[in-house]
Amino acid sequence: MTIESEIRQRLVESFAPTRLEVVNDSHKHAGHSGDDGSGESHFSVLIRAEALAGLGRVARHRAVHKALGDLTVRVHAMAIDAG
Repeated sequence: MTIESEIRQRLVESFAPTRLEVVNDSHKHAGHSGDDGSGESHFSVLIRAEALAGLGRVARHRAVHKALGDLTVRVHAMAIDAG
């Protein structure tokens, strides 16, 4: 299973989002710091879910990080747009 599909699966299971976009941006960072050559080092996530709606920005990000668990340390960078 790819990291991208694991991200998607964990977020769907945790939040049942109404909108979810997981984009692998690793190709934009090839050769840069943090590029481990795996092609799965940088991601962007856009998530909209009722479970996140009442939380502040920091709390939403913490909830996403908690849902992703060990995946957050397996990638170099992850941009999160949660609401």
